[in-house]
Amino acid sequence: MTALLEARNLVKHFVAARSAFGRPTAFVRAVDGVSFTVNAGETLALVGESGCGKSTVSRLVLRLIEPDQGEVRFGGHDLLAMSASELRAFRRDAQIIFQDPYASLNPRMTVGQILTEPLVLHDLVPSGRRRERVEELLRLVGLEPRAARRYAHEFSGGQRQRIAIARALAVEPKLIICDEPVSALDVSIRSQILNLLRDLQQRLGLAYIFVSHDLAVVKHIADRVAVMNLGHIVETAAAETLFASPRHPYSRALLSAIPVPRPQAKRGRLVLQGEMPSPIDPPPGCRFHTRCPFTIDRCRTDVPQLLPSGAGHLTACHRADDLPPADAIVPTDGAFSPELERLVAAFNRTDGREPGFRG
Repeated sequence: MTALLEARNLVKHFVAARSAFGRPTAFVRAVDGVSFTVNAGETLALVGESGCGKSTVSRLVLRLIEPDQGEVRFGGHDLLAMSASELRAFRRDAQIIFQDPYASLNPRMTVGQILTEPLVLHDLVPSGRRRERVEELLRLVGLEPRAARRYAHEFSGGQRQRIAIARALAVEPKLIICDEPVSALDVSIRSQILNLLRDLQQRLGLAYIFVSHDLAVVKHIADRVAVMNLGHIVETAAAETLFASPRHPYSRALLSAIPVPRPQAKRGRLVLQGEMPSPIDPPPGCRFHTRCPFTIDRCRTDVPQLLPSGAGHLTACHRADDLPPADAIVPTDGAFSPELERLVAAFNRTDGREPGFRG
């Protein structure tokens, strides 16, 4: 299968400090050699802690910021070699949905004007049909056509995100980057937006890059998952494979932190010790070795390569083949924190009534 998007060895360092003469003296290594592919019609999720470089990668592949090194190809064309006119045409094929819909929607424009703007810029619809097209877009994302006359601040957070999705769909793209599109929404609204995104993908054949730190959301929507740590991708696999048998210790720690929706269920955790290293001065060797409970001497000196360890499963870990199964590393009889123990005890206290909190 030919990849719709290919990113190879992307590097982006931001200047963190300068000398008195303006010379850069420190850099934030936000992205340091990231490679991945996205096929037409699939969803690739980028997951990891805050500050690991997920959002920077999403902006690099759209050329919203320019990479220092690397290559990005879209539909076989070199994105970094495109002229201004070619890049403008590329914008029709790739769009982005930002995390905060209120900040990304112009407060001085009505919803109708917001959705009409991309139609005019790319000359997609004759002027006589633009109003009809706006109404089609609003219906497509579950809003009434009369919403076109209102401003963004008149809508709820979920409705604003639907408007942002409609704006991304206006130019009929092939790829949409979803940069934490539901993290600012209530849980009930999240499910609506996620179901909308999946429905639109099936109906329109869209490809998504879904940036998130919420693994429960990722499990619901992703086809493949790439786990990032401090500017590197440390594991890539099909979503079902990664959630069933993660191989990298960092992936296992992330999965063990997913909340279990059963207050009385005891579940162990692979707790990482210490602080996340600074991207200004990352440690040598594996960048995760300062927090990894399975570190050996080689981890402190040699950078692990992202190597295949199964059908479509790639892992960047020197000890990936030596570690015990994931369920053995994350014990099932782990203890709650003292605060949570007290909470559970209060929940289980009946005093002759049904279980519940005492009033």
